[in-house]
Amino acid sequence: MNVKLLRISTGEELVAEIVEENDESITVRNGLVCVPQQQSVGFIPWASVVDKMEPEITVSKKFIVYIAAVDPTVKNKYSEMFGGITTPEKKLIL
Repeated sequence: MNVKLLRISTGEELVAEIVEENDESITVRNGLVCVPQQQSVGFIPWASVVDKMEPEITVSKKFIVYIAAVDPTVKNKYSEMFGGITTPEKKLIL
């Protein structure tokens, strides 16, 4: 599962699975908008009325400000919500 953080030109920070990418557009699935809270970050569905049978959304790259790696904790939580298998976070033993 290729989960990334996308900043959309409208100001939304979106955590989503990247399904396909080309020179002009990017297709995502299961997008969640990051909503700042007092001590953490919450999530709400990005496109809440998208057809569940065709959940992919294609966005023109001209509307994407940046694409970045997602914090491992957020990625694991996302995988729990939308994936079947989750992997534990790597811990260092000192």
